[in-house]
Amino acid sequence: MPLTVSLLSLCQALLVSGNILLIAVSPLIGAMLAPSPGWSTAPVATQWLGLMCATIPASLIMARLGRRRGFMLGNLIGIAGTGLAIAALHTQRFGLFLVATWMIGIGIGFGQLYRFAAVEAAPEGGRDRAIGLVMGGGVVAAFCGPWLARHSHDLAATPYLGSFIGLGVLYLVALVLLGFVRMPAEQQGRDGSPQRPLTEIMRQPVFLIAVISAMVGYGVMNLAMTATPLAMAAAGHEFDHVAATIQWHVVAMFLPSFVTGRLTAHFGSSRMIMAGCLLLIASALVAQWELGLAGFHGGLILLGLGWNFTFLPATGLLTEAHTAAEKARTQAANEFLVFSTVALTALFAGPAASTLGWSLLNLAVIPLCGLPILLFGLAFRGQRPQIRG
Repeated sequence: MPLTVSLLSLCQALLVSGNILLIAVSPLIGAMLAPSPGWSTAPVATQWLGLMCATIPASLIMARLGRRRGFMLGNLIGIAGTGLAIAALHTQRFGLFLVATWMIGIGIGFGQLYRFAAVEAAPEGGRDRAIGLVMGGGVVAAFCGPWLARHSHDLAATPYLGSFIGLGVLYLVALVLLGFVRMPAEQQGRDGSPQRPLTEIMRQPVFLIAVISAMVGYGVMNLAMTATPLAMAAAGHEFDHVAATIQWHVVAMFLPSFVTGRLTAHFGSSRMIMAGCLLLIASALVAQWELGLAGFHGGLILLGLGWNFTFLPATGLLTEAHTAAEKARTQAANEFLVFSTVALTALFAGPAASTLGWSLLNLAVIPLCGLPILLFGLAFRGQRPQIRG
């Protein structure tokens, strides 16, 4: 794989390390600063709201400025957000902290496009391997993120202030690495080729199935993951237990990435996504029987595997829905739909965890996990020349 793909993988590792840190501390900061427990996951929701707001502008900005400059802009916005979060924690202002996480989310929204940049930088026929390598950078994050969460949250007199100093350092290192990224000029989508209307692109079965699969995989995963720190705290687990559970969850999310591309090439996107949905259902079923530490670990590991087997193949599947000239608008639409779903799950995670409880929350997502399986089943019954696998 080219050097650029490796650098993008490192940037992905830094991005996900910061995301894990935020997952571990943001609900707890929300519980500390929020006026009521129902608002405890609001900082997570505003982070995802910022990401959602960035999805369309980020793709269009990169279409004009290029991937490297767009990624650098995203990291600068993230650094500004961490500075605002530090000020919010120092003054104990909940509203200001929500604005800070919104800005950080905007920066993360730019970084979510690393996987598409990897496809453009990959050699011919290396699409799935490039996606897997970049997303595999999250394995490093699985250890770096929880380690940073454990060792930074009490570094300063103000709780969790040190966490955001560490987050700013991660974004700064990514900014330096991006200075060495070189994207192929001919793949920047400026070739003047004719473009179909976006509505026509979005009506394609391949687009619909790719986006719905990603929405289900990411949405279900994020709902359970966001509620996990609160559920574990309610069950009497310490912060170190929360960090360790999130760590192994993230390992399960990203470690398979090194082989997911090969598996997708062999078995096809449809079978991989259906396997991922079954893993998500298995995770929800584990939550019905076991609330101990082992149960949280087992359920979150299955959750991470389910996300990997749905989201990564769906990313590759989406590239079959557009031409090079259409990629910016198509990717923007995909990111907006997927991360709008993620923002909503983050918003409802707190109220759902406090009212339904851990078991019922997981039970409620099982029907959603079956939706991509149903769609693929319908596609198999009709004509599906556009859906690989």
